Amino acid sequence: MNAIDIIKTRHSVRDFSDRQIPTDILYVILEAGRLAPSAQNSQPWRYIVYTEPEKIRELSRKTGLVGKSNFFIKNAPCVIIACADTKKNVRINNQDYYLVDTAISFQQMMLAAWQYGIGSCWMAAFSEKILAKYLDLPRSYRIVGLSPFGYPKEEKGLYSKTLSFVSGSDKRLPLSEIVQFR
Repeated sequence: MNAIDIIKTRHSVRDFSDRQIPTDILYVILEAGRLAPSAQNSQPWRYIVYTEPEKIRELSRKTGLVGKSNFFIKNAPCVIIACADTKKNVRINNQDYYLVDTAISFQQMMLAAWQYGIGSCWMAAFSEKILAKYLDLPRSYRIVGLSPFGYPKEEKGLYSKTLSFVSGSDKRLPLSEIVQFR
């Protein structure tokens, strides 16, 4: 699959098979995040990786009330939490870049995973305060997002179908609405 095919076909996956992610592929995914660009090469991203089923189930209960909608992560073979170390922030034009840099890195990981048929789902519905306390993060860390990673099941479950329908996740604005040539 070439890069455009990966980008075009990647979608949020919430239903995972029991198949484990091989360790060597997990490292390729993590390496894709490590190689991401960042403002002044600050590399503020820090990742916490869960691969043990019992720890993943416990993590799924530690995302706060808003995170209850993320119950499906308990069935994923891997969950990665993307954090940014604000001590590594670069501020340009009155904008902090640690969030942008970490988002780019995490997205590269998701695209690399999809190359191997491994799905993911960018998640922001969690209580950062509760989750940070559970993870015992340094005060300088911000949680940017988290994602389950795993091989998709053949069929989407009712929850996934409903979310896809409600969000209209397959609809994208046309270029004419988002691009200006000058």
